[in-house]
Amino acid sequence: MPQSLAAVYVHLVFSTKDRAPLIGREIRSDLHAYLGGIAKNLGCQPLGIGGTEDHVHILTRLSKTVAIAGLVRDLKSNASSWAKGHVPNFAWQAGYGAFSFGAGALATEQRYVANQEEHHKKESFKDELRRLLRESGTEWDETYLWD
Repeated sequence: MPQSLAAVYVHLVFSTKDRAPLIGREIRSDLHAYLGGIAKNLGCQPLGIGGTEDHVHILTRLSKTVAIAGLVRDLKSNASSWAKGHVPNFAWQAGYGAFSFGAGALATEQRYVANQEEHHKKESFKDELRRLLRESGTEWDETYLWD
C-alpha cells in the first residue's frame, strides 16, 4: 500500500495528582481547550474533552504517527506547564487509562464526556474507572490503581 491510513479512536482518562480538586470552573474550559490544541498540534483530532475538578476525559482520533503513551506524555507535560500559571501546585497523577472505541460509538462517547459533572453526581471517579476497566476487559491491580 503506497500510503498509511489509520482510524483509531481513543478515550483517555487521567487525574490530578492525588485526585486533588485543582481544575476549578475558572480554568476548566481553558484547560480543555489547551489540551485540544496540544492534541491538534500532534496531528490527533480532538473529538471531545470534559471532566471535573480532579480528572479529564479526552476523546481523540489518533494520528497515524503518534503512540498513545507519547500523546499522553505530551498532553500532561504541556498542559501541566500551562496550568501551573493558574494553579501553582498543579500536577497530574502518573498513570492514565486509554480505552479504544469505534467510530459508531462516537456520539455516545461525546455525550458521556460532555456530561461529566452530572455523571459524577451518581458515580465516583474510582467507580467510573473500575467500570471502564471492566467494560474494556482490562485487568488491574487495585493496589496500584489509587496511588
